[in-house]
Amino acid sequence: MTDYDVLRVFCGPRGGYGNELGVVRDGSVLPEREDRQALAAKLGFSETVFVDDPERGVIDIYAPSVRLPFAGHPCVGTAWLLDVPELVTPAGVVGARQDGEFCWIEARAEWAPPRTLRQYGSAAEVDALEVPSPGERSEMGAPPGEAWGRIYAWAWEDESAGRVRARAFPGRGDGIDEDEATGAAALLLTEQLGRALNITQGAGSQMLTAPQPGGWVELGGRVYLER
Repeated sequence: MTDYDVLRVFCGPRGGYGNELGVVRDGSVLPEREDRQALAAKLGFSETVFVDDPERGVIDIYAPSVRLPFAGHPCVGTAWLLDVPELVTPAGVVGARQDGEFCWIEARAEWAPPRTLRQYGSAAEVDALEVPSPGERSEMGAPPGEAWGRIYAWAWEDESAGRVRARAFPGRGDGIDEDEATGAAALLLTEQLGRALNITQGAGSQMLTAPQPGGWVELGGRVYLER
């Protein structure tokens, strides 16, 4: 079996929750894309990262059913694990920094896969949502031809403080019905709203964001090594 680390990314203030991430530190053990995709499907995490150059931060990201040019929680988690100033992804170079209990990356919202950002009137409405079926995803605003019908449901908890309640339904059909913490969606929401956000997603994961000059967005969270 290929060796890999398991991290929890975007943990809550007390260290709980977070989205699990698999990281294969020695990507050379599985150089072929089809083998990497097969391992990602077998592990079943929302994303698995293969590190191709730990010193330069060159990484390759896979969901269980598809390779991703960029994803938020894999970049935050891998930047923390490798402790590097940047990551090199197919989408572009991602800046990284450590700041106390938080690891931050700087990326562009345009690198995130498209998804429907659906606002609700209250956090309670978001909490009450069931995982939508494909037909319901269309009713929630996902374009009929939009790949996977990704839905990011959100509401203000405290608009003046920038506090958001969110849940993510990737709709990929690969066993991940709901994502515990979705950094790419947080980037898109930050770009749309044009302000710093403190997002609680899933069961209790926390993401912080801040718009930066030139179309960049900072995304930060706590990371813990699970095993």
